[in-house]
This record gives sequence, C-alpha cells and structure tokens, in this order.
Amino acid sequence: MTRTLLVLGITLLAVPAQAQITHRLVQSAQVSVDQAYSSAKRIGSTYSASGTNVTPSVTSGSTTTSGAIGGLNLGSLTSGVPAMVDTNYAVTTAGSAFSFSESAVIGDTISAATAVTTTTGTVDDLPTYGEVVTGSGGVKSTLAATNLSSGIMSVTAGGAGTSAILSNSMEIEID
Repeated sequence: MTRTLLVLGITLLAVPAQAQITHRLVQSAQVSVDQAYSSAKRIGSTYSASGTNVTPSVTSGSTTTSGAIGGLNLGSLTSGVPAMVDTNYAVTTAGSAFSFSESAVIGDTISAATAVTTTTGTVDDLPTYGEVVTGSGGVKSTLAATNLSSGIMSVTAGGAGTSAILSNSMEIEID
C-alpha cells in the first residue's frame, strides 16, 4: 500500500507539458506608379548700376534729369512685370579713367496654368517661368503583382516610373 501511495503521489506530482504554438504566414505585394509633376517658380525683375567717373541721367518726356538713375517703374506693371526706365550714362571727366557696370533681369510674366495629362502621365505644356522642375509620370502598361496562397509571388515589370515590392515572411512561435 505504501508503494501504491508512492506511485500515485509521483503520478499526481508530474504535470503534463503544456505548449502554445503560433504559426503566421504573411504575404504582401505593393505596386506603384509615379505621378507626373511640375514645379515652377517665377523670377522677379532686378536692376542695378554702378560705376566711377560716370554721370547718370534719365529722360522722361522732354525733360532730362542729371544724376538720376532709371530702373524699374513699379507704377507701371504689365502681367506682373514692371516697365524699365532707361538710364543714360556719360563720362564725367573726359580723358580720365572710368568704370561702369549695369545689370537688368526682366522677370516672368504671369502666365496661364499649365496642364498635366494624368491618363498618359506626361506634362504636355511646360511652364515658361525662370525656374522649372518637371518630371514625367510613370506608365502602368503591364505592371502587375501576383501573390498565390502557395507562397509563390511574382511581379511583371511596368513602364518607366513604376515600382513593386514583394514581401513574404513566416513566423513560428513556441511558448
């Protein structure tokens, strides 16, 4: 009887092993087509003049003003661009050394909006501003991704400006 209690006690103390098993399969496919884009920035009008031994003058109508410098007439704008006022320059002391520098940049006029064709991914009308960055969009053509339940994944290349990402992961966790 002692022996039976001993065997029974050992049997009761032995706890069966318990384990949790988790198994995950994750498959994903992502395809994308770049969009067409255009970024345009108008440049402004600038004017500068400098020199030594030169005398500037501006003539408006029939009146000449000595010592005046022309430049940009902000009171007269056409499509967002100011009119230029011409400056005349003459050497102040004849026969002496002189230096002169003049710079003018005529800014961009306000233009109509440009069109981007979204069906073909192309920019048909390019902006005509001073600083322009334009990118043609991608074309889907044959772009495709296949993800089968068997775990087999494939991608078919598309046109320019397309990309695909395929991912397959398997995880086994035993607690």
